[in-house]
Amino acid sequence: MKNLRKYIIAGLLVWLPLAVTFQLLKFVVGKMDGWLDKFLEWLPPSFNPDQLLGVEIPGLGVIFTFLLLVLTGMFAANIVGRAFVTGWESLMDRIPIVRPIYSAVKKFAEVVFSDKTDSFKKVLLIQYPRLGVYSFAFQTSSQLGEVQDRTGEDVICVFVPTTPNPTSGFILIVPRKEVIELDMEVDQALKMIISLGVVVPTWRKGDLPELPLKMPKQPGE
Repeated sequence: MKNLRKYIIAGLLVWLPLAVTFQLLKFVVGKMDGWLDKFLEWLPPSFNPDQLLGVEIPGLGVIFTFLLLVLTGMFAANIVGRAFVTGWESLMDRIPIVRPIYSAVKKFAEVVFSDKTDSFKKVLLIQYPRLGVYSFAFQTSSQLGEVQDRTGEDVICVFVPTTPNPTSGFILIVPRKEVIELDMEVDQALKMIISLGVVVPTWRKGDLPELPLKMPKQPGE
């Protein structure tokens, strides 16, 4: 019975991630195909890709979405496109209810996908929610303007994700001297968070130069 239980668990570990991934991709592809079908209803039947090719292509919405993103990016990267995007953003900034939502989402996307900033590039440990208890955090900003001047300390802004859903969490302003910077990659930290701490990334300390123990200073020291 012990071996049988071990085999069942091993089988679940193989099939469960595959099933979840398949269902997620199936849901996304199905949604995209549905949106594409609604769009194609406005076109003459002769322009329908299924009619042109003579065969139904599953997942056609994914291809069109990919092409749309590439073409939009190419348009936004040239002079005319940049002028259009600037005018569009200026219009969004004038709409009272839309402005905070649009600007917040745009800023978040720029932070996450841009390679020009250090945001979400470092995995940190901070003592939260109390001293002696450590939580994962991702550095989001180190230039805090008024917050920096008001506190009189060298502080950084960090995002503390929740588990198992790392897209929600808290932003905290913490002194830089009280932060422990880890060597693990962001994707490794996210795997550990999503798995409730079960999936721990391998750290071969013996293969690396001896590192000093990074202990944050306590308040008042």
